[in-house]
Amino acid sequence: MTSHSLTSSATASTTSSAIARLVKPRSVAVIGASADPNKTSGRPVSYLTRHGFGGAIYPVNPKVTRIGDLRCYPDIGSLPEVPDVGIVLLGAERAHLAVRELAQRGTGAAIVLASGYTETGADGARRQAELIEAAGSMRLLGPNTIGLVNLTDSIPLSASGALEMEHFPAGSIGVVSQSGGILGALLSRAAARGIGLSKLVSTSNEADLDLADFIDYLADDDATRVIALYVESVRHPEKFRAAVLKAAAAGKPVVAFKIGRSEAGARAAVSHTGAMAGADAMYDALFRQVGVIRAQTFADLIDIPAALATGRVLHGKRVAVLTSTGGAGTLVSDSLGMSGFETPPPDAATAGRLRALQQGDHAALDRNPIDVTLAGLQPDLLRGAIRALLASPSYDAVAIIVGSSGLAMPDLMANAIRDCLPESDKPVLAYVSPHAPQVAAVLNQRGVPAFSAPESCAVALGAMLAAGALASLGASEPAAVPEVDTSDLPPGSLDEAAAKQLFARFGVPGVREIVVDNDADARSAAESLGERVVLKILSSTITHKSDVGGVAVNVRPQDVPARLARMREDVSRHLGRTGHTGPAPTRFVVQEMVEGGVELILGMHRDALGTAILLGMGGVTAELFQDTTMRLLPAQGGLPRDEALAMIRALKTWPLLDGYRGRPKADVEALADAIVAFSAMAAAMGARLVEAEINPVFVLPAGQGVRAADGVVVIGEAGP
Repeated sequence: MTSHSLTSSATASTTSSAIARLVKPRSVAVIGASADPNKTSGRPVSYLTRHGFGGAIYPVNPKVTRIGDLRCYPDIGSLPEVPDVGIVLLGAERAHLAVRELAQRGTGAAIVLASGYTETGADGARRQAELIEAAGSMRLLGPNTIGLVNLTDSIPLSASGALEMEHFPAGSIGVVSQSGGILGALLSRAAARGIGLSKLVSTSNEADLDLADFIDYLADDDATRVIALYVESVRHPEKFRAAVLKAAAAGKPVVAFKIGRSEAGARAAVSHTGAMAGADAMYDALFRQVGVIRAQTFADLIDIPAALATGRVLHGKRVAVLTSTGGAGTLVSDSLGMSGFETPPPDAATAGRLRALQQGDHAALDRNPIDVTLAGLQPDLLRGAIRALLASPSYDAVAIIVGSSGLAMPDLMANAIRDCLPESDKPVLAYVSPHAPQVAAVLNQRGVPAFSAPESCAVALGAMLAAGALASLGASEPAAVPEVDTSDLPPGSLDEAAAKQLFARFGVPGVREIVVDNDADARSAAESLGERVVLKILSSTITHKSDVGGVAVNVRPQDVPARLARMREDVSRHLGRTGHTGPAPTRFVVQEMVEGGVELILGMHRDALGTAILLGMGGVTAELFQDTTMRLLPAQGGLPRDEALAMIRALKTWPLLDGYRGRPKADVEALADAIVAFSAMAAAMGARLVEAEINPVFVLPAGQGVRAADGVVVIGEAGP
């Protein structure tokens, strides 16, 4: 193990120990506590006593001598012992004074609720820096946080009004939110649905402890099986990546709801890749790489963890829909089909078992949904049907429709389903068709994930399928980074020819081409390249050459001089109209015509989350069709080859590469090699490679390779 690894490990261990003291303190000081439980500053002491905190509570307020049955202390120096945690309820102008006193006494962590820090501008940033300096080695949660709630051990360190409720079911879902208000929203919603949570943390401004710190902690927490995140931004990508991979290695899925999906990219980009790789696409790539399951809606942030917390394993896509009400069964079945699941009819043996359960001709047992008409009124019949479906080799999961009959006896229905669970590890879900929150709550309390929307069944099963792949994360070795000298490349944009020469240095071949600056050389070059050629202007400042009339295809050698003359006129006219200040191009590229290939785009994009490699449908319509997939580079090296192949197969246009409707199969192996080589180039050049793109890269028929036909490269200043 390297010294860096040892240092990182020691730091993580120290942080984990500090968080353990924060999450499960033996004593809590509440600085600025009020005797009025209706005030925000009165809530923390009220909640600690009401919800059964078993440790010492030390209110601090110089104007009050007692709060309820508790002695109130005039200042931090008067406390009878060093508290494990200090909840600071003072305003932003005074909070740092309390934080400094707590730190000097050796308190483990302070929770600062006040707002008015970096979220408010320069003055707030100054106050936050002052707060960090005052804390020294003591850990901080916040500021601008609502605190944390440890439901496992009945420790509410929060002022959230959601804690006014008398009872919260403890469970195995840990929640980390960068929004304080959302913590209360999730706590109250989960409690109303009978879904148990373990720990809830609001990190908010993250002056010190952040999202990744608590993911790392929850990965080791015995009470937590699933981690749910409400994400505004990932401030420390590598730390986040390491924490999520640690959770995955511990068998704990991470589910994230990321807000800000519509935000624009941070800067205007030279390449198509930069335009398509917006901030949200980068988060998609990060989440996919580390196995985070993305919640598409806020409701999913409860639904998905509730299903995953059962620990049941989904091994395939075949789902039995068991219903006693036909319409609701069809809703669920349709939703499953739209999400790629199958609802096959029961096999003969299973159908026979089902028929033996019910007399008469009322049941539809030879199709799926399986409509056992009286099952909702007969728990024994329901048990028999569920057992038959769980035992069936035809199904990987069972979705049960709870109809209106379940309203009359929710416990009987829930118990009937629960009784069957020990017989299989297959997922069992319930869709409660009437609006009956109390029925759903009873089912959730019995370990049966219950949903009020038919689409939620498909969402939950999709997440369970994704969670099954966590074990294979990080198994592939990154591509080696080649030693290629690029010190000769000047800062700024390279022209197309220079860009493709750079790609070739790293192993991505280009088309045959010749650079010329006069008509005679252009015609001679064309004659040497074939019966038809492509003509282009050569410029380091005009990236989208087609937009200014700077590209001509399918040109015969004898027509080259005339076509170049027209191109000069077209380009000059376009540049004049757009106010282009640079000189008109005087150099041109004569290229061979590549035919019979599939045009793709291969690019890289760098932002605060990391460096992404993008693959998609190429050519001038790349931004229009948006058929793209992205992967982030690993911390070291280029993309593994299996990742490159997965990118190719993830495209909607993958069939075009795989012999769609009689087309020749494309050279997918050569394309994978090109993706790996391109990614290794991005890894090798690091931050010096600001932007790079091949568009199009022609993928020729199997055995004929790939060719880079156009390129964009922007080089930054050399680093230290």
